[in-house]
Amino acid sequence: MKRCSSGHYYDETKHSLCPHCGVNIDLNLGVTMPKRPTAGDDLAKTQAKYPDASPELGKTVARIPEGMGPRQNDGKTIAVIRKQMGIDPVVGWLVCIEGPDKGKDFRIRSERNFIGRSEKMDISITGDEAISRENHAIVSYSPKKQQFRVYPGESRGLVYLNDEEVITADELKLYDIIELGKTKLMFVPFCSGQFQWE
Repeated sequence: MKRCSSGHYYDETKHSLCPHCGVNIDLNLGVTMPKRPTAGDDLAKTQAKYPDASPELGKTVARIPEGMGPRQNDGKTIAVIRKQMGIDPVVGWLVCIEGPDKGKDFRIRSERNFIGRSEKMDISITGDEAISRENHAIVSYSPKKQQFRVYPGESRGLVYLNDEEVITADELKLYDIIELGKTKLMFVPFCSGQFQWE
């Protein structure tokens, strides 16, 4: 047992400070402030001293050091074209020509576009259960080389380009057919040698 400066004894293996004296509330380190005591509360059981009239009573208050505020982009990676233009423009399309989403088009943006069933994917094909939820395939556009490519994703499912299995990155050309699951997608570029976003 340890004795505090006021003469109270307490077990220092259970308490870092004397539980009878309480904790000095001026050491507010961003913790939740206690609720204002009511008539039925037993104040002898509390370890904290209540401030007189703090507007922060009952609220968790974060103390953010100077210069450590939220960043402009919240740490998200921004595509080169989007950084230059302030928007993420369309660079091409995939049009579903066969499968549950037949007739639907999907926009391709600059750099990498992840394809899967999940709504979190850049290109979300929700109607085909034979397509993996995430990263079944990737379609990319390189603004430097003005080139589109298709890659196999990290899923178990295969990806075909014009009936040939995609094993590594394959270049996409106008009207190429990408097949995943029961879905066939026709590729239509927008950016090319004739037009480029600047």
